[in-house]
Amino acid sequence: MSDAGFLSKLASRGEALKRIADLPKPVVFTNGVFDVLHRGHVTYLEQARALGGSLVVALNTDASAKRLGKGDDRPLNKELDRAVVMAALESVSLVTWFDEDTPVTLISELKPDVLVKGGDYDMRKLAETAVVESYGGTAVAIAFVDGYSTTALVRKIRSTS
Repeated sequence: MSDAGFLSKLASRGEALKRIADLPKPVVFTNGVFDVLHRGHVTYLEQARALGGSLVVALNTDASAKRLGKGDDRPLNKELDRAVVMAALESVSLVTWFDEDTPVTLISELKPDVLVKGGDYDMRKLAETAVVESYGGTAVAIAFVDGYSTTALVRKIRSTS
C-alpha cells in the first residue's frame, strides 16, 4: 500500500463527521494518546476492530495530551506523526483528533455504535458511556495486555541512558 493509501485514513474533525457515514457498520470508536505504539496498543486496537465493521481512532492533540499529566516532555511524538502511524495499521479505518480533555463532544457528534476503552476504566463512571448509551450504542472495556505501557517504556529508556 502506498503512503497515499493509508494517509487517506486521516480526517479532520469536520471530515470525520462526513466520512463516518460511509464506514462499514457497526462503527467502533476508541481514543487515546498512542504516543509510542507497542504490542499492547496493537493488540487492543485489533480486539476493538473485531467488535464491528470499522474502527475510528480519535487521538488527543498534543495540547490535550500534555494536560493528562504524563510528563512535561510528553507526548514524545507529535500528533501528526502519531496519526500517520495509527493510520498505517490495518485494523484502523479512520483517524481524527480532539483537543478537549475528553472525547465526549466528539463522540456526541460522531455517534459511533460501540465505544471501546482500556480495561483500567470503569465504563459505568465514564461520561462517554452515558453519551453512547443515550442514542442506543454500547460501551465495552477491553483488558490490557499485561506488561505493556508507554509510560513504563519511557521510564525504562530513561533509566538506561
